Amino acid sequence: MWRQLIGDSTQDIILAGYTNYFFWIEQPAFHATLRAKASAGCRVRFLLGNPDGQVTGQREAIEDVAFKVSTRIRISLDELAKLSGLAGLEVRFSSEEDATNHVGLSVFRFDDQALVTPHLARLVGHDSPMLHLRRLQEGGLFDRFAEHVEELWERGRSTV
Repeated sequence: MWRQLIGDSTQDIILAGYTNYFFWIEQPAFHATLRAKASAGCRVRFLLGNPDGQVTGQREAIEDVAFKVSTRIRISLDELAKLSGLAGLEVRFSSEEDATNHVGLSVFRFDDQALVTPHLARLVGHDSPMLHLRRLQEGGLFDRFAEHVEELWERGRSTV
C-alpha cells in the first residue's frame, strides 16, 4: 500500500507522522524515490516531532520501549540530511504547542488519499489502527485531516 501511494503521487507527499523513521527502513530506495518525485514537481513534506521536546520525552515514558521516540526521529533527520538541498523537499518540526496533537495522530497524505493513524493509549504507532481515506467530496473526512496537517505545518518550525 505504501509503495503504491508514494509511487502514484504526483502533487503532494506529506508525511506527518511524529517520527516517520519506518519509511527509510521499509521502502526500498526511498532516497531515490523522493529525489525522483521532487524532481518531477511533487511537493514532499516531512513534519516531525522535536527529538529534544518535552512531549517527546513524555511519549517515551508512556511507551516505555527501548527504541525511543527521539531515536526514531533522529533516524529520519539523519536520512533527510542525505537529501539536503533537494528542491521540492521541506522538513519542519511541529511547534511545541502542537506537539501533543501531533504525537497522537499521524497523517500521511498522497495527493487525494491519506493514511491516518490515531495512536491508542500506550501503544507505539505501528500497533495502532490505520484508516485509509480518499477525497470524495469537499469538506469531508479527508479534507478535515488534510487541514489539520496544514495547520500543524504552518505553525511548525525549521529543523535547522
